[in-house]
Amino acid sequence: MRCSFMRSPCFCLNQGVRRRDIALKIKAVSEKLDEIVKEKARHGLQINRATDHELPRLTSTSLVDDSSVCGRDDEKKIVVSKLLPESSQGARDVDVISLVGLGGIGKTTLAQLAFNDAEVTDHFEKKIWVCVSEPFDEVRIAKAILEQLEGSTPNLVELQSLLPRVSQSINGKRVLLVLDDVWTEDHRQWEQLKPSLASCARGSRILVTTRKGAVAAMMGTDHQINIETLSDDACRSIFNHVAFYKRSKEEHERLTDIGNKIANKCKGLPLAAKVLGGLMQSKRTREEWENILSSELWRLDEVDKDQVERKLFLPLLLSYYDLPSVVRRCFLYCAMFPKDYEMNRDELVKMWMAQGYLKGTGSRDMEVVGEQYYQVLAARSFFQDIKEYGRGYLQFKMHDIVHDFAQYMTENECLTVDDNNLGEATMGTSIERVRHLSMMLSRETSFPSSIHRAKGLRSLLIDNSGDPRLEAALPDVMKQLTCIRSLDLSRSSIKEIPKEVGKLIHLRHMNLEGCRELVSLPETMCDLCNLQSLDVSECWSLEELPRATVKLMKLRHLCIYDSGVAFMPKGIERLTCLRTLDCFVMCGGGENESKAANLRELKNLDHIGRSLLIKNLRGGGIEDAAEAPLKNKKRLLCLDLNFDSDNDGDILIEVLQPPSDLERLCMNWYGGIVLPNWMMALTRLQELKLYHCGNLEVLPPLGRLPNLESLELMNVGVRRLDGGFLGIEEVENANINEGEIARVTAFPKLKRLFIWILSELEEWDGIERRVGEEDATTTSIFIMPQLQQLTIYQCQLLRALPDYVLAAPLQRLDITGCPNLRKRYGKEEKGEDWHKISHIPQVSID
Repeated sequence: MRCSFMRSPCFCLNQGVRRRDIALKIKAVSEKLDEIVKEKARHGLQINRATDHELPRLTSTSLVDDSSVCGRDDEKKIVVSKLLPESSQGARDVDVISLVGLGGIGKTTLAQLAFNDAEVTDHFEKKIWVCVSEPFDEVRIAKAILEQLEGSTPNLVELQSLLPRVSQSINGKRVLLVLDDVWTEDHRQWEQLKPSLASCARGSRILVTTRKGAVAAMMGTDHQINIETLSDDACRSIFNHVAFYKRSKEEHERLTDIGNKIANKCKGLPLAAKVLGGLMQSKRTREEWENILSSELWRLDEVDKDQVERKLFLPLLLSYYDLPSVVRRCFLYCAMFPKDYEMNRDELVKMWMAQGYLKGTGSRDMEVVGEQYYQVLAARSFFQDIKEYGRGYLQFKMHDIVHDFAQYMTENECLTVDDNNLGEATMGTSIERVRHLSMMLSRETSFPSSIHRAKGLRSLLIDNSGDPRLEAALPDVMKQLTCIRSLDLSRSSIKEIPKEVGKLIHLRHMNLEGCRELVSLPETMCDLCNLQSLDVSECWSLEELPRATVKLMKLRHLCIYDSGVAFMPKGIERLTCLRTLDCFVMCGGGENESKAANLRELKNLDHIGRSLLIKNLRGGGIEDAAEAPLKNKKRLLCLDLNFDSDNDGDILIEVLQPPSDLERLCMNWYGGIVLPNWMMALTRLQELKLYHCGNLEVLPPLGRLPNLESLELMNVGVRRLDGGFLGIEEVENANINEGEIARVTAFPKLKRLFIWILSELEEWDGIERRVGEEDATTTSIFIMPQLQQLTIYQCQLLRALPDYVLAAPLQRLDITGCPNLRKRYGKEEKGEDWHKISHIPQVSID
């Protein structure tokens, strides 16, 4: 670079020093790369050149039968025999039975088999399952016990208040308590909890699972059962069950011999067999299977034979290195969460996105890429206990050994701090290397200022059990840790976010969900030009968003559902990157009207998807709604329309037509007398809820909706459910040519029907068969052929149920507050039609 001015000798000297420093750094990096290449060659690693679009579409492990357990029949019999005394005279007060064994060996699975055994279930009056893990939190354990005994979580925080209640709840009852995954060897913690369990009846049992014999001894174990590794045959069975899932017979025969050799490498660990089986699902050729078998990674156990549990890392390493590099770092990121932490898929994807791990393409958003990465990891059994709550809302955990493996691979980058390791974790020099940190602190623990030394921190999750001291500590945290990209303060008791949040210029993800005392967000928050997601759902005290929220041009996810936010800020139409806007609140007038957005501002937000709730709809918004047609929002799957109760909304609802692919629709407080014309065009609708629509006296032919699985009617003004509701009137009246058979199915996929507080409903018509024996034409009508659950609540005028409902394959029938139905169908009332419902497995008539 040439400059027009004369350089001083000092300037030239400084330049020379800087160049020399850079040259030395380059040399050091080069030497490090050479060392990595040698390591790669030594372990026989192959470079994986897979790109995002080359990721295979793997079968999710949720399709694999996790209940199939091999090789544990004898152990199960032993455990059940210890739980069930041979005679009541031989039953001692409370026996403690401990299952001890290596992590991943199947202790929890064996405990579950015994817990769900029919004889065990019949023997005990109460069964309680508590996952203990680390730390051994007596308060949490006591609350978990009470929640299962009483059906609700007590609003108590002190142990001395909880323990007497536990003792009272189990007093005189024969109880089975499972304490899964106990780690603590501190007898003082157990001795605080143990006396409260002494009031149960003779023959009660406490079943403990632990990796350590010292824990079993500390808990006063009466029977210790050491869980040994599985036989090679059992491991092969587990491996084959996963690896050959949905494979052809020819593939099975061609690969079984080498598969058996791979399964033998699992050394009797069922988790290893399952993980390896998941790895082999995507391997099609014999050469690929042989590469896995011959991998040098199997020799890693020679490095440190003293660390027995690291043997389990070997199959995990194979699966790990088989992942594309982009997925590997997403997996390792999960090491920041505590053990047994229940992760949420959408939240995790947002955190991956905040770290820059996800790259979208022209046809795929980053969020779609993240969901695909999740599927790859779940298919390899890196995630487990996968549960779905609602539509697409997934929660899951990592097995302890998988978590240990992730921690092992990340070294000091991920850290979890709790009351037990606070001093050790924060005082060591490694805190400065931490990039992703979770802090799980109790009320009694002060916020550690030593965290400020983690200058390179990228992720921070703080759970401090509602300690108000967190709010005082936040300004300094935000001043010092300016590299943070993901900040999770959910469920905390903070009332305000400090203005210093504006210094977190790299922040991309902020989770404030459930901060119910939060009253305001500072305007400086709108200086976070890189912010991609903001979650203030369930922030009940938060009444409005900052005015400058509309400056957050990179915002992709704005969650305000069930918050106190009373209106949307004017100019929200500028946030065209939004993928999530779960709630749009119409302003109800008053002083906020001048700064509030109207429905017209939804026009350019065509990327919003999944769920949208529109609140406070009223007739005056017809023109605005017409300017922003919802039917253009093709990604929208769930729509809730909440009307102002004083407004009929007949015209407005017609212009609120959703996209034809909608899967869920809920209408609240709609005052019109008819449902919109577009209702019957929603051919993919699976769930329909009509609440508080008192002027609706006639329902459209909902039985024609081909994919409807759930229908809920509450406070709807209908007086009669007839053939029009089923959508078969026209068919019955249609002209049918001689010799033809008309086949009609009403509600072909309906599984759940809920009818609540239909105070005007008197008649529910059956289908009158009018076809005579000599009639050459036939109409075959099938009604609700898949109905499994029917609930009728407070329908006091309803006289009878139609025969087609009683002939459906019902598994559960609940009738409450319906005197006519109770008199007709009740067993105790000797109802004339009790025999028509007596075949249903679960019947409740109150």
